[in-house]
Amino acid sequence: MNTSSYHEQKAIWQEVLPGGHHWSGRIPKGTVLQFEALGANANVSLYCVNAQEKLERFNMPDSLKAQHTAYLSTGNVLYSDLGHVMASIVRDDHGWNDAMCGPSTAGQIAAHYGKQTFQDARNAMYQNGLDSLLVEMTKFSLGIQDLTATLNLFSKVAPNDSGALSYCDSDNSGQIIELRFEMDCLLFLSAAPHALDVSGSYQPADIQLRLFKAWPLQQQDICRDSCRQNQNGFANNQRYFALDNY
Repeated sequence: MNTSSYHEQKAIWQEVLPGGHHWSGRIPKGTVLQFEALGANANVSLYCVNAQEKLERFNMPDSLKAQHTAYLSTGNVLYSDLGHVMASIVRDDHGWNDAMCGPSTAGQIAAHYGKQTFQDARNAMYQNGLDSLLVEMTKFSLGIQDLTATLNLFSKVAPNDSGALSYCDSDNSGQIIELRFEMDCLLFLSAAPHALDVSGSYQPADIQLRLFKAWPLQQQDICRDSCRQNQNGFANNQRYFALDNY
């Protein structure tokens, strides 16, 4: 086993998510999904639900509160609203993933970049994160009432003295983020720009997606052992899946 990695090195599936586009699919427990930014202005708005029970969803407030943080990075996990660990961040080259701002909206994109419709630009139309996620969620009989706060990979925001958030511009090219999935999840992704992105033109980066088989959980784990609450979360998962092999 390669102890420097949390997965086997051979990708079992890969696909490019073009900048501004959206994607959804079922990601199984025991796999690692790798995101590689292929350009400077990368952002991936991410949301997930339990594939077995779609009423169980990613809970941003509990994820931050339980881990005493204002952002998510290596060693952090994504909690569901039932206290289960949905996914673990086992690698994060960027070092800060925004969990505060949610996906961009049509109004925000139009105000910053103008409008470029499908009738005018076809697949080069200007898309926003919220509508993109909802398009994917409808494929699984989910709607806006099922969508709560998202995680924005590759995006950092910072407050000023009065608490207003601003986007921290950076070149994400070549950066990698890896999520190890601790339960079967329906995953929804949008590569539209971050809501506070200050880029002068609509050029969101393409994202390379790769799926790997995860190594079994070891005696020491970067995410489970990062805090006591995460150990409790993994124990919740162990109880949840206790009868899977019977």
